Amino acid sequence: MQSCNDKNCPIHGGLKIRGAIMEGVVVSNKPKNTVIIERSYLRFIPKYERYERRKTRVSAHKPACMNIEIGDKVKIGECRKISKTKSFVVIEKIGEKN
Repeated sequence: MQSCNDKNCPIHGGLKIRGAIMEGVVVSNKPKNTVIIERSYLRFIPKYERYERRKTRVSAHKPACMNIEIGDKVKIGECRKISKTKSFVVIEKIGEKN
């Protein structure tokens, strides 16, 4: 990780992390300064007494100091709204792509 002058960086800037902290896999990094994170989870269906697999996608701000590629596992934290769809920021990179 290198230093940056991004004001929306939780490490080098003034952005505060509050609320939910989640982990997920990066599925897209095409938008500028943004990554799309996909989270998978299980949901219990009481009628059938079984679980179903579900997934959700979250847009998160990618600070300039982080080198994140598609397939990397990352940790994201909730912050104030950065844009219309972004209210999360990447805190750290947990693992490389497989």
